[in-house]
Amino acid sequence: MDIDIQQIIGIVREAGTLMDRTGGFEVHDKGARENIVTSSDVAVQHFLTRRLGELLPGSGFLCEEEDFADTAHEAVWIIDPIDGTANYARGNENCCISVALVRGGELAMGVVYSPWRGELYSAEKGRGAFCNGKPIHVSDRTYERGLLFTAMSTYRKDLARSCSDIIYDVYMECNDVRRTGSAAVELCLMAAGFAELYFEMRLMPWDYAAASLILLEAGGAACDFTGGFPSLYKPSMFIAANTREHGERLLATVRKHLDQVPY
Repeated sequence: MDIDIQQIIGIVREAGTLMDRTGGFEVHDKGARENIVTSSDVAVQHFLTRRLGELLPGSGFLCEEEDFADTAHEAVWIIDPIDGTANYARGNENCCISVALVRGGELAMGVVYSPWRGELYSAEKGRGAFCNGKPIHVSDRTYERGLLFTAMSTYRKDLARSCSDIIYDVYMECNDVRRTGSAAVELCLMAAGFAELYFEMRLMPWDYAAASLILLEAGGAACDFTGGFPSLYKPSMFIAANTREHGERLLATVRKHLDQVPY
């Protein structure tokens, strides 16, 4: 069944109304103090799985909350109902809804909506990337002038030392380091030309699926430790840049510190 990305955008915009700015939501730990979920996350996910399931009957889902994984389908939705939940719970604008559509194991469409930032990013494979309907493209800055988005493996702090060593080496060669607390927001900002480099030791597919397509369609590059594209179905290292050459240089720095992925 053919669907229009505008249909997805409309559903995601509706879901954004469930992101309550009044603080009227519950917050719970998911096994660790660093990993939380709010009642808004669950409400957004329930809304999206219902509406997207109606839009594309017979499709499967891979979602962050409630261990929702049903991927044995030709078409699969990869959903993070709120990426940057810790930000959301504190009233920080750097949070978003992320929805990717995978067909035959390949990314086909991606929508990332940050209602508090007033930004909706979207992409279809082979058709370019957009923010609020306007075309976007990665920057042409050099590696040395590049900004690096990164983090210290929040949910696996045993990996923080390796992250720190890698980040230090990249920092000494690039302009500076940034962190918003939302992988999807950061990758979309890269797609729009606001940063040039990205490294995370371990991310889940719902963190990057939609935003990675937006980045690729904006002219950027992404890979995992092997140099191939990060998995759409299991945790992965995520390396990205505004050019393939910069991505390869960043990957080489990672490989100076690691012989293999440490998980």
